[in-house]
Amino acid sequence: MAAMSPDVSIRPAIDDDLTDIAAIYNHEIANSIATFDLEPPTLTYWQEKLRGNHPGDHLLVAVDNDKDVVGYAYSWSYRPRPAYNTTRETSIYLDPSVRGKGVARLLYPALLDTLADSGVHTAVALVALPNPGSIRLHEACGFKHVGTMREVGNKFDQWIDVAWFQKMLGA
Repeated sequence: MAAMSPDVSIRPAIDDDLTDIAAIYNHEIANSIATFDLEPPTLTYWQEKLRGNHPGDHLLVAVDNDKDVVGYAYSWSYRPRPAYNTTRETSIYLDPSVRGKGVARLLYPALLDTLADSGVHTAVALVALPNPGSIRLHEACGFKHVGTMREVGNKFDQWIDVAWFQKMLGA
């Protein structure tokens, strides 16, 4: 089944979006293995994501016609060492009401284009398994599976494997 064409716009996040972003993420903390967080992060955490301190740090949102945030994608430090400066880790989360409607297929490429424009060479993403939808999204956006680590997380009393994906962005 083809994804429906979503009626959303993509833009950089602003302070007023942080409550909606947190709500989407907090839903995932409570209900899925998409994140290994067990407690909701503070507002300060989200403010740090919004501000970033590196040209490759970005936080984009998908907003619907009512200007409600229905998804977000961000990039952040892969590892805190200078040699990794042109590599960023990426994440994307959607409100459950818009999953399967094509929002991620607009939002994630917008983040990847923004990363490339800011001089990032490599994007990496970690997918907790099983998550066939996220794997399809990453592959559709040009990521390649580069490895799987077994039983590195434990949430909801189960061991969770993670798959690493990588996309080369720049020369």
